[in-house]
Amino acid sequence: MSMNKKGTPLYKSSELKAAIQNGTLDASLEALIPVGGLDAEKSRILELISTFESTYGADRNVALLTVSGRSELSGNHTDHNHGCVIAASINLEILAVASPTGNGIIRLTSAGFPEDVVDLSTYTQPSPDMYGTSASLIAGVSAGLAKEGYSVGGFDACTVSSVLTGSGLSSSAAFEDMVGTIQSHLYNGGDVDNVTIAKLAQYAENQFFGKPCGLMDQVACAVGGIVSIDFKDPAAPVITPVPFDMTAAGYRLCIVDTGGNHADLTADYAAVPAEMKAVAAVFGAKVLRDLDESVVRNSIPTLRERVGDRAILRALHFFAENNRVAAQKEALLTACASDDAAVVSEALDTYFAGVLASGRSSFCYLQNVYTTANVSEQGLSLALNLCEAILGNTKAAWRVHGGGFAGTVQAYVPNDLVDTFTQTMDAAFGIGACKCLAIRPVGAARIY
Repeated sequence: MSMNKKGTPLYKSSELKAAIQNGTLDASLEALIPVGGLDAEKSRILELISTFESTYGADRNVALLTVSGRSELSGNHTDHNHGCVIAASINLEILAVASPTGNGIIRLTSAGFPEDVVDLSTYTQPSPDMYGTSASLIAGVSAGLAKEGYSVGGFDACTVSSVLTGSGLSSSAAFEDMVGTIQSHLYNGGDVDNVTIAKLAQYAENQFFGKPCGLMDQVACAVGGIVSIDFKDPAAPVITPVPFDMTAAGYRLCIVDTGGNHADLTADYAAVPAEMKAVAAVFGAKVLRDLDESVVRNSIPTLRERVGDRAILRALHFFAENNRVAAQKEALLTACASDDAAVVSEALDTYFAGVLASGRSSFCYLQNVYTTANVSEQGLSLALNLCEAILGNTKAAWRVHGGGFAGTVQAYVPNDLVDTFTQTMDAAFGIGACKCLAIRPVGAARIY
């Protein structure tokens, strides 16, 4: 064992292997609700340690870290206009084995991708030539930490991820959070709180990667469990833990990847916040959160001429979605606080009604279920229809998930229908399209 810069113990990779093999870390790993169970998780970690040793050297002083993927539960396309969301960490994750070098150079190898090498002494400012690269995220998170007065340093790391790229489960946000988590534990004694890590991850994606994203993904991946987030002040989002156990209530959170083509959808995604902000701009505001819904509704004739009908509909979706998030949060908090089965059941009814209403609003008013550039491809519409056919006569809920236009839908499936649901979705969209997940209480953390 050795100590890092701030006195946090680091262990030889051989010691980490022994802790995995002898069961020392079993309780910590089970808390992550690993997909495939504890034995599968231990095998993945042992393989990752071996990869690290063969790539960067045996018996280095290392840390083992995890960051979860995330699922947006409510608040579709609201965060970029300073709205409210409910999100959750899920039991898909990025795992990392990392070792400090102290030389200012980061070498990071992610399974299935080439090694990224970032020199922190030279890559300290955004570079348009590097937009869209994983190296830009590494540099951006590290630069953000340094800007905020934290220590940063070089490290070697290997990662493996079960958060599939393009799945709507935030693989990029989890990666960004992982870089921050590594820097926190290797050079700051683990003292960088997870909300700060999330904010700096957003900074990296906005400034260094060149993508204007909100903060929901990074917060949900980092914080853990179900959280309600109010972005009225994006610099200081109000985060409320909502410790409702959906698994104990008898439901699996299922995400269906429809296999849609994500190519050339940038304009579709960008138009949503742009049109909402265009409505706000008519009234001299920057975002819709600065307006009352009544002001927009009373000005529809003028707005039709200035911004068009779709922008108005998207703005009205924003206001209704914010109200839904508030009602859904209160419903789940009521369920958490009660031992009365009838109260819990009624609260879940309210929550599920909000899920269904969110899905309808996204389809009809936000209009992000398919792209008008390719109307023949409507996998999300088909998946939503199949959800209704399977779950429509039960206590359940479903909606479009994440950015939309292509990608995934989300469903809360009663345990006794999980097999039927999975088989139907896999038959339509391919084996493995349906992923039955769990909400895990751990976001970004050091395991060992």
